[in-house]
Amino acid sequence: MIDAKWLRNATSQAVMSMLTEAGHEAWFVGGCVRNALLGEPVSDLDISTNARPEVVIALAEAAGLKAVPTGIEHGTITVVSGGQPFEITTFRRDVETDGRRAVVAFADTLEEDAQRRDFTMNALYANAAGEVSDPVGGLPDLHARHFRFIGDAKARIREDYLRILRFFRFFAWYGSDLDTDGLSACAALADGIETLSAERVTSEMLKLLSAPDPLRAVGAMEQTGILAQVLPGATGRMLGPFILLDFTNSDDPIARLAALGGDAGTLRLSKADSRALDTYRNACEAPLSAAEFGYRLGQETGLKALALSAATLERPLTPEEVEAAATGAAAVFPVKAADLPAMLQGREIGAALKRLEAAWIAAGFAPTKAELLAKL
Repeated sequence: MIDAKWLRNATSQAVMSMLTEAGHEAWFVGGCVRNALLGEPVSDLDISTNARPEVVIALAEAAGLKAVPTGIEHGTITVVSGGQPFEITTFRRDVETDGRRAVVAFADTLEEDAQRRDFTMNALYANAAGEVSDPVGGLPDLHARHFRFIGDAKARIREDYLRILRFFRFFAWYGSDLDTDGLSACAALADGIETLSAERVTSEMLKLLSAPDPLRAVGAMEQTGILAQVLPGATGRMLGPFILLDFTNSDDPIARLAALGGDAGTLRLSKADSRALDTYRNACEAPLSAAEFGYRLGQETGLKALALSAATLERPLTPEEVEAAATGAAAVFPVKAADLPAMLQGREIGAALKRLEAAWIAAGFAPTKAELLAKL
């Protein structure tokens, strides 16, 4: 039984009633049920039903709700109630799979729908009253925080090789122990990751690295060779020290990706994330003081870069360094090009500013404009 605010509110109940009052089944499913039972935050609200997509659209319109055919070819309609989107998907069963995508057919029962899902604790359903249905034995696994594939692990993976990465990602977020059969199946079928798009692999890796503590999951990936499959040359050696030294507690997946090293060219990062990754990786090699890290990169980024640098050198960070980074982040260089003597031209201006800035940083950001200009 679950009792959650999102379940009781009028917007959720309106969507469920829309289906059940017309004689159809309606079940919340997947992450919202799993997380409600675990006491974890819930974001997406997914509903499974035996109603066909065209029926869902008609019922939503009759109820005055907005219906968007976001994935109608797969049986998914997004219904918006009170500003909240609900993904409503007709019960499905797999007809054919190739390791990347599946050909599905509509099914009539919740039990059929459950069999095509990935992990037992992701195949938990709850009706509008919060009563839980567990067609594949996921509740014991949930209580033990044990991630286990539904049925034969290799068969589930061959349906979609992304499930290898999902296995480690969900373990990082919610697991306490890894299913040995699942781990063996992931290791045996790791080559299938090569068939996946870079976008799907990137999304899973960044979600995994965003977990509060991804160390055990990354360690298991490294031991099975899967980390090398995704990030050639990567190692988890620096990740633990970096997380320990990261005083920002931001769970930044890009900084953690930098700590793993390896060839990130296999991923499809956004331009912003690529720039951030370059910044962090360069920080591992830059001989900067804590104060200069803060000054160059800002307080949060500077602290993470400083933590990466310290992890690389296998040394601790002192409270004084953390304070120095904050001081550097707040410092503003007092000299501008217009303040320099008119006799300086072209590259001389840039060189002079660089010399004065270096002297100002070395002096703890204390010299005034007049004191700096007096050094020219």
